[in-house]
Amino acid sequence: MKVTSVETRVIKLRPRSPYLGARPAAAGGEEYYRRPPWRSLYSDRFETLLVKITCDDGSYGWGEALAPVAPEVPQAIVDRLLAPVLVGADPRRVRPLWTTLSGLMRERGHLTGHQADALAAVDIALWDLAGKAYGVPVHALLGGAYRDQVPTYVSGLPEPSDAERAALAAEWASRGVRAVKLHLGHGIDADLATYDAVAAAHPDLRVAVDAHWAYDPADALRLGRALDERRAWFLEAPLVPEDLAGHRELAAAIATPVAVGETLRNRYEFRAWLQARAVDLCQPDVARTGITEAMAIAELAAAYHVPVAPHHSVGLGVAVAAGLHVAAAIEAMPAFEFQPGTMAVANRILAAPLPGGPVSFPLPDSPGLGVEVDLSNLADPSNLEDL
Repeated sequence: MKVTSVETRVIKLRPRSPYLGARPAAAGGEEYYRRPPWRSLYSDRFETLLVKITCDDGSYGWGEALAPVAPEVPQAIVDRLLAPVLVGADPRRVRPLWTTLSGLMRERGHLTGHQADALAAVDIALWDLAGKAYGVPVHALLGGAYRDQVPTYVSGLPEPSDAERAALAAEWASRGVRAVKLHLGHGIDADLATYDAVAAAHPDLRVAVDAHWAYDPADALRLGRALDERRAWFLEAPLVPEDLAGHRELAAAIATPVAVGETLRNRYEFRAWLQARAVDLCQPDVARTGITEAMAIAELAAAYHVPVAPHHSVGLGVAVAAGLHVAAAIEAMPAFEFQPGTMAVANRILAAPLPGGPVSFPLPDSPGLGVEVDLSNLADPSNLEDL
């Protein structure tokens, strides 16, 4: 069994409403834009990179890189750097291939960023192939699942006012949802007002806050202590992502767990945060780490008794499936991130939609990732730009 081809495809889908709501008026017509006070670039489209690895026996596996802006960059890395090494290899040797591929640019400082995103897509495709070759789901290859249902939390209440966010939270609660995460970072008073409005929607609702790296240490501490009084579920990304020491000091000063992980790509980065006790909840994104590295991160976190809740934002169906297999195979895994807006788009590239949400996903039981990509669903040119 040998790899004969590695194909890449950039997908750009324009949904009815952009991720996290309408673009700011100041953004104009720019392709990518900021949402102040958040620093990152965003797009009106769901952008991603799909990778298909095919073998000489006709079998194939699908992978996906979480690339919400400029997926052409990891595409070039797969095409120019990774694919030539993969052709002729046995795809069932997933971990040895990870070692080979991750070493290609490692000594040049490229074990993170776009290189890691490209590696993640290839790694996911190899696990899909290996599962199909052995006739078992990926979670079985990872040593077995700890749960038959993967619990989720609803991430984001994309409404313009606190009253509307609270109403949406109440609607989710009526469907059995008991955990939500708010995308905030708009100032301490504004964040707490939103928190209070949403928390009042149901007495058993756990509420987490994603601050989108917006605060300085003093304000993060004030917010954290106010969240302590409210018994918040966790506080995600409170400070700039490079400030390990600041996160360590904050985690030591508040009771609310500090969550970090979407910016980190490998076990070495997570090790520094875990050793420093700067993180209380690890959030690796499988479409940015790959399955191999995500499991290594989870085992490392377990040694520090830190739970792992895989991050997920705008990846499509292959990325969701990969995250579910990893989430099922982690012992201390409180919940998988469920993005309602994303899921409506994510299933459009699949022959059959992933079942589940918003409370949980059933454990996939088909060989490999258990999903089949069908790009004919994207035939309407008004919804697809393939660059």
